[in-house]
Parts: sequence; C-alpha cells; structure tokens
Amino acid sequence: MRRPWRSSCTRCPATCRFTTGRFPETCRIPRGIETILKDLEHAGFKDLILITDRGYESMRNLEKYIVRGQSMVMCAKTGQKDVVKAINGLGELSARPEEMVVDSEAMVYYKQFEIEYEVENTSQATKMSDRLKLNLYFDPVRRGLDLMDIDIALSFQEAALGDLLKRKETLGDDAWIKREFCYYKVNYDPATRVVKSFAINEDKVSKAHRLSGFFAMMTHGVDFDAMVAFRAYRLRDEQEKYFQQMKDQMVSDRQRNWSEEGKTGRLFILFISLILSSYVRHIWKSTKLHELFLSSLEVIDEMRPIHLIEHTNRAKVITPFVGAQVEICREFGFDIPEGCAPTYVSRQKPARKRGRPPKKAIERDS
Repeated sequence: MRRPWRSSCTRCPATCRFTTGRFPETCRIPRGIETILKDLEHAGFKDLILITDRGYESMRNLEKYIVRGQSMVMCAKTGQKDVVKAINGLGELSARPEEMVVDSEAMVYYKQFEIEYEVENTSQATKMSDRLKLNLYFDPVRRGLDLMDIDIALSFQEAALGDLLKRKETLGDDAWIKREFCYYKVNYDPATRVVKSFAINEDKVSKAHRLSGFFAMMTHGVDFDAMVAFRAYRLRDEQEKYFQQMKDQMVSDRQRNWSEEGKTGRLFILFISLILSSYVRHIWKSTKLHELFLSSLEVIDEMRPIHLIEHTNRAKVITPFVGAQVEICREFGFDIPEGCAPTYVSRQKPARKRGRPPKKAIERDS
C-alpha cells in the first residue's frame, strides 16, 4: 500500500510536524515521538532501537519510522486493521490457534507476519519499509479473563440501561454513552435525551470475543523473531519500574530547587541512588532472593524494621535480624552485628566447681 507523508503540517501549529488533515484543536497526534527522535539525533545517538507502547502506535508514527529508517519495537492495538486481518486469518478458535507455535518459557502462542509498506515523501519519492513485521501473540489464560470481563460488562451495562429506562433519566452526551455503554446500541429521544430502547451490539461483542486473548507488536529495521521482540519489549516494564522508583522512593517527581547548584546536587544524589538501586536489583535477580521476593523493593521493605536505638549514656542497641533478613545479609555479603543473629549464644559465666581447682599443665608431675 502507499500512503502520503509530509514533513510539516499546514493546518497544525509549527511545533507539530505531522500532516493530520485536521484543525489544531482536534489534532491528537502525539508530538512526543518527534521530540524524542530530535533529542536523540542532537545528542549524537545512532543505531538505536526504540521500544514504544500503544500510546505511540499510529500510522503517521509508523511512516515516520520508515522514512527515517528508524529501528523500533512497537506495541500494536488489537483493533488495528492489520492485526484484525491476521487474527481472522487464523480461522475458528477452539482451545488454541492451530497455526501458532507455543513458547514454553513465556507460555504464549506466537506467529510472525511480514508486511510490505510503501511511503511517499514530499519529494514524490517512495521508500519501502525495512523488515516490517507483525508479531501476533495469544494467551489462553488472558483470553479466559477477557471473556469473563466482557460478560461482566454486558451485565452491568444492561442493568444500568434498564434502570435509566425505568426512571426515564437524562443521558449524557454521545461520548459518554459510547464510553459507558460500549456493547449496546442505545436509542434515545434527541430532544429530551431519555432512553427509548436499547439492544446488544452483536458486531462489537463478536469482535471483542474474537480479539480476546490476543496482543501484538510491530518491528521495523531489526531481524527479530516473534519471541525476541517479545522479550525486548518486556525490558520496557523494567525501565518503567526504575522511573517509578525515581518518582516515589527517590522523590524526584518534582525538582524543588532555588539555584542551579541545588539542582545539580539533587541530580548527583539521584545518580548515586540509581547506582545503589541498580546494585540491589542485580543482587535480587542473580541470587536466591529472586525466589523469596517478587521485586527488589520487597527486599528493601524487608530490611526496614531493623533499627538502631540510641539512649543517652547507654550502649547502642540494634534490633534483631530474623527470617529472610538473614538470607538478605548472606547474599549481599553483610556481616550481622554481634548479638543480632537469630541464634543466641548464652553469655552466662560458668559456675565454679567445688573442691580444689586442677593444677596447670606445667605444674603437673611428668
């Protein structure tokens, strides 16, 4: 297929470099991807593979990648045309798709499709996509949960519409109706916006049933098979956890600084914190701690109850190390402070035996 593409937009503001065909107030093209690509280019980074979620999944972004020759792994919406076509091509579903292969480690079925996509730029030249592939995945467990969610949504929406019909209450705007009652066709009086009747949207329910359990990714400019792309995309989850750590535990969601030196200092502290956090995560993933805790944050939370108690004119007291805290110290190579180990050795002075004490070895007769 061939799609027109331009490097600038005549209707949108100058900061938006995509052709939308819409007025500025209705333009919904995310400008973040253009900013990201420009920042990477100015910083001198080359030959990078972008990993993006469904928020950046659009035909315009895809064409931008093709024109720039950008390598990427992009999560695709299951309602996208190419994805729906691939799912429909699998035939009727029973327990699992017959044409898909299972991965024993990830416990998902997968199949890869090659796609040819041609883009026309401003100079009327065309450029063919570079190894553009659609990677389709199927999770039977997720399908069961999705089907149950659809049944629950149908039940709630039917009850709510029946209550609105009985009470003759006024509906919200069309966007509200579409959002709240997505599986029903609602017939209402345009003047009063009171419900007159409603019926299940069979086509939409059938499509939701068909797509349940599936998820998809698209790759461009890389020689990834379906599972390599799957594992590369999972790195995004690990990155998100680091950003969440920075915002929460490291309190870096706001840069509360009064001077440039203060900001530099906070960034330096954040850098050191990330080093320590990365080390904790490395130990957690590479040792037995991975079996005991679900995340590196749980390792830190396990050590929080340990306190150092100080009293005036008295010795310092450290609370005991118990349970998994001992295993954490062992894996990190920390020595448990004296007297804090779970195995207690009595310090009672042995009782003196009655009678004459034995002579020293040098005093004994040979």
